[in-house]
Amino acid sequence: MVYCAHNNKNDGGSMATISFTLNGRLQQVEAEEGMPLLWVLRDLLNLTGTKYGCGMALCGACTVHVDGQPVRSCLTEIGYVAGRVVTTIEGLGQVDALHPVQRAWLELDVPQCGYCQSGQQMSAAALLARNPAPSDADIDAAMRNNICRCGTYQSIRAAIHRAAELQSLAVDAMASGRETLA
Repeated sequence: MVYCAHNNKNDGGSMATISFTLNGRLQQVEAEEGMPLLWVLRDLLNLTGTKYGCGMALCGACTVHVDGQPVRSCLTEIGYVAGRVVTTIEGLGQVDALHPVQRAWLELDVPQCGYCQSGQQMSAAALLARNPAPSDADIDAAMRNNICRCGTYQSIRAAIHRAAELQSLAVDAMASGRETLA
């Protein structure tokens, strides 16, 4: 399920200092209370991996995690994330330690134009966090609100299955005391 934490209240644009955890680090930002999180991320914090697609929370290009749940940042007001944990595509994995979803996307060469892929990956990561072995039906349900204009849905589904395998291998390796596969 994807949440859109949109609050229709607009108090006239008063400024506020909002504190939240962003990609593992405490972040403070001064912004209009009703400013969408997407624009805070992109314009104020220069994190441009999260994309603007429709501005109506319909396409999924702007998906980030708030407290581990996928949300549409285009309509989620910055005030909503005060005191919460926000993860963007930039914080999902690191160059030397990619998230299993990112590894699978690269292994299977999923993107075509790539525009929607950060939102696709964030939704996929949230799915795998709550369901480490999803069926095709689980994947379709979790990803149904993420639009890919290039039509890479079959590749996305395959990559999610591969990411589940990679995640399982990592869990097994940690349980047995081995290092995860590079």
